[in-house]
Amino acid sequence: MKTRKLTIVIAGIMLVFFSTGQALAQKEATSYFSVSGTVKDVNTKRPVAFAHVFVPGTHVGTVANMEGAFTLKIQEALDAGNIGISHLGYKIAKFDIESRKGKVTDFLVEPHSVTLQEIMVKPHDPREIVLTALRKKEENYTTSPYLLTGFYRETIQQRSDYISIAEAVINIYQTPVDVDPRHNQVKIVQGRKSEDVKTADTLILKLQAGPNMSTVLDVVRNGDVIVDEETIDYYSYELLDIVKIEDEANYVIGFEPRVVVPYALTKGKFYISVESNAITMADFSLDLSDTDKAAKNFIKSKPRRLRFTPKNTRYLVTYTKVDGKYHLNYIRSEIEFFADWRRRLFRTSYTVMLEMAVTQRESENVTRFPYREIFSSRKVLADHVKSDFEEDFWGEYNYIEPDQSIETAIRKLYKTMKLSKKEAEDLIYSVNKVD
Repeated sequence: MKTRKLTIVIAGIMLVFFSTGQALAQKEATSYFSVSGTVKDVNTKRPVAFAHVFVPGTHVGTVANMEGAFTLKIQEALDAGNIGISHLGYKIAKFDIESRKGKVTDFLVEPHSVTLQEIMVKPHDPREIVLTALRKKEENYTTSPYLLTGFYRETIQQRSDYISIAEAVINIYQTPVDVDPRHNQVKIVQGRKSEDVKTADTLILKLQAGPNMSTVLDVVRNGDVIVDEETIDYYSYELLDIVKIEDEANYVIGFEPRVVVPYALTKGKFYISVESNAITMADFSLDLSDTDKAAKNFIKSKPRRLRFTPKNTRYLVTYTKVDGKYHLNYIRSEIEFFADWRRRLFRTSYTVMLEMAVTQRESENVTRFPYREIFSSRKVLADHVKSDFEEDFWGEYNYIEPDQSIETAIRKLYKTMKLSKKEAEDLIYSVNKVD
């Protein structure tokens, strides 16, 4: 039987479809403890998604999941007394660690409103605010290389069913902000997968180069993703609001395409610090007003009879301020599309989600990785890690708690594996284990 292949390039991330008839180094163990719970709005008691959870004064942190749940692992050697929690529109909150060790509790955060009287609004138009932010990168971001440790997860859904889940602890050699981002490097520290949670029917979809998204979607270092000084006039800009992020006032600058080019542009919002002019967050999507053009922007090659139709995209990139400089903090990408064969009645929807949270940063004695350790843009994570959900798999590494939908998908996998009830419960416990 012939195998057909479709490769789609999405913001530097490649999807590979196949038409078909049907161990890694571990860090030396150290002593640590965990703080776990759910971040909630103090007034509504609703979960706060993607809140930044960190140890103040350090580069240690993680990000809450979509339901606000998190687990933060902290080394005893840090002698930390508090954890901090920040989120767009909320005051930075600090919580005592000692009283929360070994418990799962709610962490209530207070909304932070901003009035124009609180700040001096600079006499610049929105375009000038964005241009100033682009020109002050070297002042606001690191000009020396960093070694980042991050937790990465990718999922692929066919309709509402997960067909692949893979996750890994990754190391990133991050170049200074004034160096070509193509010199960044990624390597896998350890990873695991639960592939074929549900077997795809007519197409097998694999995600190529996923962990490299941390170097591709860093909009500060990689201006090609949205805008740089050369393409700034491709967009129109509007000052939408002023909000607080980590207790700093930020302009919210909306942008959308104002010119027609051969490829699809983006639209969305920049969050730019009023005081420093640093880009602190970007929330954007691909302009799908011309779906044919957008599809051409994605597709590198495909079988003649297979049609690809993008339905929705969203990208979220956040930065956090430590020691006076802004650092990459969290990246999330969600892509929804339809794939169907011509002259067939039905089409299949797919959703690809990627997320990466930086959990540790180091600036001392940072060197590039040996060539053999680099995770290249041609590799597929799910092909390079094992199916392994043993207890305490991540050890001391911080990770992003899985969303409820992902946990449910893994439960289905265990049922398919015909494990005993106790074995399944033990494995589920290992995924969300609270140390």
